[in-house]
Amino acid sequence: MGQETLSSLRASNLAHLLAISGLHMGLLTGFVFVACRLGLSLCPPVALRLPVRKVAAVLALCAATLYLLLSGGNVATERAFVMVSVMLGAVLIDRRAISLRAVAVAAVIVLVLRPESLLSPGFQMSFAATTALVAVFGALREVGPLPGPNWLKPVVGVVMSSAIAGLATAPIGAAHFNTMSHYGLLANLLSVPVMGLLVVPSAVVAAFLAPFGLEALALTVMGWALHWILTVSDWVSNLEGAQGFVVSPPWYILPLVAFGALWMALWQGHARRAGAVPVVLAFLLWNSGHRPDVLIAENGGLVGVMTDKGRALSKSKGSGFVAGVWLENDGDGVDQIEAALRWPDGSIVQRYPLKDYEIIHITGKRAARAFDECRDNQIIISAVALALQGPCGVFDPERLYETGSLSVSNGKLTSSADMTGHRLWSPKPAGDRHSKQAQ
Repeated sequence: MGQETLSSLRASNLAHLLAISGLHMGLLTGFVFVACRLGLSLCPPVALRLPVRKVAAVLALCAATLYLLLSGGNVATERAFVMVSVMLGAVLIDRRAISLRAVAVAAVIVLVLRPESLLSPGFQMSFAATTALVAVFGALREVGPLPGPNWLKPVVGVVMSSAIAGLATAPIGAAHFNTMSHYGLLANLLSVPVMGLLVVPSAVVAAFLAPFGLEALALTVMGWALHWILTVSDWVSNLEGAQGFVVSPPWYILPLVAFGALWMALWQGHARRAGAVPVVLAFLLWNSGHRPDVLIAENGGLVGVMTDKGRALSKSKGSGFVAGVWLENDGDGVDQIEAALRWPDGSIVQRYPLKDYEIIHITGKRAARAFDECRDNQIIISAVALALQGPCGVFDPERLYETGSLSVSNGKLTSSADMTGHRLWSPKPAGDRHSKQAQ
């Protein structure tokens, strides 16, 4: 799959269709469960003698297990498998399959197996969407059936499901990926039903037909459906203003949103409305965080200075991953080449004057040999070793090896070593003299 297609799927909020996670596992097991239950029910001797619903649940669980093994068993697929297993297990013991209790049990199992997944966007988005859907439709079930004719109710259900899941996952996606798809709901409404009604069923049918050499029949239908999804992705991503960019929020924003949302989902009575207060407060405080004035890559190969027009990068090529992360966290939609045009000095010794000090970036040996300044108001970053004497702050490869990447905010220098500390998995580097100077 080309990079252009991937970018289109991300801009249209359809990239989740590529991940073998909750959506795929849910659609697969749901289709197998319904197909097996209907098939067994059409055979009266079987339907009258066996608990068809439980047999279908066992067969769906077998399909989910096979899918887990075929997919390679990554973290997202394991998490989806646990959630599906809990729900199918509830069917086997005559409990409600879709409930907040089942979601909580699945979350506990996942966290016991992989506690580090709590901080991953996949875990947060999966359980946010699932919890929101179960809570909202559970509340609607207590109110009564949806108004309108029966033929319209499935359409209303699909629209509501996409809207609820999109609203629940939007803050998490914006916080982790710094983007918002303004027409993501439209793209999902046009694509997810096709995924559930054609793509996944065609894949299952193709698997059954493959031993007979007839899988091309189902794969052709699957291809038509996938072509439709890619067409929707291209159309939505090319709409004006399809994708927006947001700055990374402070660390407490997502916990505040989660607290408020869980309050509204779990609390009973009119007091549940109070959960909206922390959610609204979180969105008001989203932009209260401060992005560093200066960022320095751990190898000294790239420097980024925040300006009125966005972050200026010292190089248009090299350290592309680092540059992309910096710009994403700034909520800046430009690429490295455009960000490098904001840097005023294009000489071999690149300078950026700030209010109280000057940033100097040196990337080549020739520039390092020609440079001999060292004043107390200079921060000098070099990708090659320097031999300077004076009061300036020098960060060459030897010193950056000890400090890691650096940031400067309001004149205060912070290293990644300061943030991570010295633990068993990040031991204190040798030559602590330079580390102390950096602090």
